[in-house]
Amino acid sequence: MSPFLLTRTLPEDATDAALRADVLQGLTRTPKVLPPKWFYDARGSDLFEEITRLPEYYPTRAEREILIARSAEIAEVTGARTVIELGSGSSVKTRHLLDELPDPLHYVPVDVSESALSGAAESLLAARPELRVHALIADFTAGLALPGTPGPRLVVFLGGTIGNLLPAERAAFLTSVRSLLEPGDALLLGTDLVKDTSVLVRAYDDAAGVTAAFNKNVLSVMNRELGADFDPADFAHVALWNQEHEWIEMRLRARRDLTVKIPELDLVVHVDAGEEVRTEVSAKFRQEGVRAELSAAGMELTHWWTDSEGRFALSLATAR
Repeated sequence: MSPFLLTRTLPEDATDAALRADVLQGLTRTPKVLPPKWFYDARGSDLFEEITRLPEYYPTRAEREILIARSAEIAEVTGARTVIELGSGSSVKTRHLLDELPDPLHYVPVDVSESALSGAAESLLAARPELRVHALIADFTAGLALPGTPGPRLVVFLGGTIGNLLPAERAAFLTSVRSLLEPGDALLLGTDLVKDTSVLVRAYDDAAGVTAAFNKNVLSVMNRELGADFDPADFAHVALWNQEHEWIEMRLRARRDLTVKIPELDLVVHVDAGEEVRTEVSAKFRQEGVRAELSAAGMELTHWWTDSEGRFALSLATAR
């Protein structure tokens, strides 16, 4: 096997079609919504990397702390010979875990970005030539066909990204992950935890305004890809805590009455002053809730690790 294989299971035009469908559906309903995945063009990805270094944004540091402290234990408990990472991006945090697992080791990163997958594989293989990387250009929320790799396999989903899914979407996602697991396989899941509201809100509304720029970047994506004429200055960044659902909501609030044209969709969107477009939900979790959601999907929570301040958790679950 070559040390690096790249398989595309996502059609070339899938991203464009999904953007069109999401914008058309999201901006013609009430209240208006847009999925957070459209933040992440090249500029959005750079902005998010900047966010992870902000003093207010603790999740990345907290998760990295756990991985540094616990990767050897995770490697010993799972005995994984294959690591499958969903939404792998640059694979930076996962390296702590990969470094603790012995050769021969297979790594299957899954992402929609070919450039991110290729860049991560190049960096990983430069440091560890014995690694076998089979990258998948795929949408992990739409079901996966995995390559044949040796077990035990460890499916990894980091960053608290599961919090971007609504409850029904989380249930469907976890059920799909369960379908990938065979006896001896496991899921390593990163979840941000419920904590003081002011800490949570500051993490999504930093003093430097980086998260505001990240939020508004979805407007720039629609302008470039769909010919829309949004002016980001017409919107204010809003981050608030929804106590009922225990999640952060990011929104864009119109500063004035607007009429926006989106030629590629043959769509005209009217937005009233003060009207908000929800761009992200980021759910926060408690251990008992994570256990219950895993159990409902047919998995058993076996290990629970947090950072030193109890802000973030990694949980390990096996198929029941």
